[in-house]
Amino acid sequence: MGYFARMALLLCHLSATVAIFGASAQEGGLQRREKAPSGPHMAFDRTSHDFGDVSRHGGDLIKEFRFVNDGDEPLVIKKITKACSCLTVSFSRKPVLPGEASVIKIKYEPHKIEEGIFHRVIQIYSNSPEGVRLLTIQGNSIDDNTSRKRH
Repeated sequence: MGYFARMALLLCHLSATVAIFGASAQEGGLQRREKAPSGPHMAFDRTSHDFGDVSRHGGDLIKEFRFVNDGDEPLVIKKITKACSCLTVSFSRKPVLPGEASVIKIKYEPHKIEEGIFHRVIQIYSNSPEGVRLLTIQGNSIDDNTSRKRH
């Protein structure tokens, strides 16, 4: 899939996220619904992150995505999938009770892929009625030799 097709897919996902949370109130950086949804529900403060320009050999990049279960039942993350060996994902296996917060930690290893623009999607499967939730990271991996040539 080309860069522009991936960006279009990301924009569609973001539009759907805005539509879901459009009628919600903002509290402490997390978007919460005025009425608790039936069942478990993941409310993220954000679902994407842009690392910008990064050195391929500058070390691992870490982003934590914080969420709250703003539903009325315990939330259980069943599994998280990723399509690249350049990603490591960690999360608590314990149920997140209604009103509690938790974190999904993404570690990106830029030295494992070639230089250039990257866009990675992480799929979260839980017991939420919504089904799969998506997190995305992106940026531009610059080879150290390339960055030296520019100066």
